[in-house]
Amino acid sequence: MPTVVIVGAGPTGLTLACSLARQGVQVRVLEQATEYASGSRGKTLNPRSLEVLADLGILDRLTPHGRSRLPFRKYFAGEFVEDTDPYAGVRPTPAAPYEAGLFLPQWRVERALRELLGELGGRVELDSRVERFEQGPDAVRVLLADGRAVTGDYLVACDGGRSTVRKRLGIPLEGSSDPEFALVCGDVEVAGLEPDAWHQWFGPEGALMLCPFPGERSWQLQASPEFDADGVPLPPSLESFQRLVELRTGRSDIRLSEATWLSTWRVNVRMVDRYRVDRVLLAGDCAHVHPIAGGLGMNTGIQDAWNLGWKLGHVLTGLAGPGLLDTYQEERLPIAAWTLGVSSEGMAAVIEGVRTPGVGVEAGRLTDTTGLGLDYRWSSLAEDRLGGPLRAGDRAPDAPCTGPDGEPVRLFEAFAGSHYTLLGFGPAARSALADLPAHVRAVAVEAGAGSLVDHGGHARRAYGVTGDALVLVRPDNHVALTVPAGPAAGPAVRAYLDRR
Repeated sequence: MPTVVIVGAGPTGLTLACSLARQGVQVRVLEQATEYASGSRGKTLNPRSLEVLADLGILDRLTPHGRSRLPFRKYFAGEFVEDTDPYAGVRPTPAAPYEAGLFLPQWRVERALRELLGELGGRVELDSRVERFEQGPDAVRVLLADGRAVTGDYLVACDGGRSTVRKRLGIPLEGSSDPEFALVCGDVEVAGLEPDAWHQWFGPEGALMLCPFPGERSWQLQASPEFDADGVPLPPSLESFQRLVELRTGRSDIRLSEATWLSTWRVNVRMVDRYRVDRVLLAGDCAHVHPIAGGLGMNTGIQDAWNLGWKLGHVLTGLAGPGLLDTYQEERLPIAAWTLGVSSEGMAAVIEGVRTPGVGVEAGRLTDTTGLGLDYRWSSLAEDRLGGPLRAGDRAPDAPCTGPDGEPVRLFEAFAGSHYTLLGFGPAARSALADLPAHVRAVAVEAGAGSLVDHGGHARRAYGVTGDALVLVRPDNHVALTVPAGPAAGPAVRAYLDRR
């Protein structure tokens, strides 16, 4: 059985493991920690990540533990300024069913992914620290600190900014750091505040933020730190957190207790120049680290894994040649560069906003951070022959339709899985939907008997299709190929698949 060794059991590594396991690929997930992480850490799933987790079938396990509507309660120099809703007026659309992100602790995401991995026959191997690895022409042998050896067809490093695997490869994280700026973070229990908003104190003394989670006793605290006489940030502790609360809020009635996860975060803006060396690949923070503004960290890692998962699975199960793996770097490296740029600009805006009444963390969202607008139009996998508003490489939108049995059905339901989906719009597309490879699902839309009915015209509008056409959707729900329906359409689809 083909095997992939994954180093790191955070959201990136677990998303990749689940994607591969449901394709029949054996995964060995190695985690050097001796117990599962319990900190809130990255606390926002953006709409694109929600689509990924819905495709994997676990979003309904997460939504009860999160909230998409969280008012931002802003204070300046200790005085209340206003409540704002950064998602005011945002509503679901037929093409985008998740109108906003989901606030919840990162450990909840990891737990749900671990549960799914277990259902798929995999597990996380704790206390498994990688010492080194050896690449051969057909496999990678990973040597652990306890003397064990693990062998796989490929090794994927998802082990964070201090990645052992990346360092062993000799790939640097190139970029810059700001040693003068730091945040202290932690999970604490809070008395004296209502858990109905994300409380954000800005002012001349610095910033303090306390974010609650529904159904959880702990809140996430983020603050600019105290400094010692030499200007070095003091390490986080319950005592230092309490002092910061009293200093930044001007209140003594807010009491903290039960500090658990404690961390100091410093600004690093760094990324690798390549995502692959032969049979070793990099994903998530291992490949790119950036400011927290915009909440892109966990989401970018999940979407790295989503891009890589189907490609690695198709190669290992014989559905594609090994050259498909080259497109992982081709597509995700520019996304990492974009992420570093927008998060750096956003962080600068937040730091400047600390001095301005009424400014909150939404100042860091200088552009669309939903993930829905990111595309791979430049990719060698994108072939566009329609030239419509939706182009090959774009995210494939959802749309509500009616099935042949009269029951409602969404396009996302047809996409769910590790297969390609061929959408055939109109009767002229019908013939191209026959005799497809097993890893391509045919979906006829308004193409005669047995096809989906596009009652509201949502599917045609979403895909910019006016006549009869074919749209091939990749397993990661990006458009691969668009082509007008006709005698040449079927051969064009098959030629596209054959080249992969």
